[in-house]
Amino acid sequence: MKLLLLTLATLLLLSQLTPGDTQKCWNFHGKCRYRCHRKERVYVYCTNTKMCCVKPKYQPKQKHRLF
Repeated sequence: MKLLLLTLATLLLLSQLTPGDTQKCWNFHGKCRYRCHRKERVYVYCTNTKMCCVKPKYQPKQKHRLF
């Protein structure tokens, strides 16, 4: 029983310490970051003041207006 408790406590601690867990945004196609990668663009901002970095293929297409 003590071994089971120790194992569960260790797994819980490791799950909290795992780095790289970023918040998802833009329909789970983007990630909230302070800087976007080379092939990503900012379309909206996240609630935690970070930029929502989205690949261009997941961003909505802009319609060209003719005046």
